[in-house]
Amino acid sequence: MLDYKISKASLKDLPTIQGIAKKTFIDAFGPDNSKKNMDIYVAESFNSIKLTAEMNHPNSTFYVATLEQETIGYIKVNVADAQTETLNGNCMELERIYVDAPYHGQGLGQLLMNKAVQIAQAAQKDFLWLGVWEKNAKAIRFYEKNGFLKFDTHVFLMVDDPQTDWMMKKTL
Repeated sequence: MLDYKISKASLKDLPTIQGIAKKTFIDAFGPDNSKKNMDIYVAESFNSIKLTAEMNHPNSTFYVATLEQETIGYIKVNVADAQTETLNGNCMELERIYVDAPYHGQGLGQLLMNKAVQIAQAAQKDFLWLGVWEKNAKAIRFYEKNGFLKFDTHVFLMVDDPQTDWMMKKTL
């Protein structure tokens, strides 16, 4: 296995997170969405002002994955009012888990998932949950392999295209 490092991000990591966020999101969802919607979504969701606000939110935390000083993935976890949905229960959201495409299948996604579970367990959460596009079969298989079960759905608005996300959770 490659020597990945996972570390808590700070505002000094903003440009790096911004770059990897845009790249991985476009790689993952660009082929199945219009270029117009992708351009708008990426510009609105991953601009410096929005990401700075997310990174400064006391209930959100980013972790970056690096290999030889190159950032190749990241996760974002949320609790309390930072979560994208209000759920009953003592929970944490894994809002983002992204790995640069050349590193897919090399164990980094699993390490990032393990980190998210570890963070939730250390915070004494009862479950970890996430949203995943219903058409992302590869991600759904990965989450199911990690013990996540579908418990609901919600709408993810890709600009003007309402899409259905499965909400999945793992009991800790």
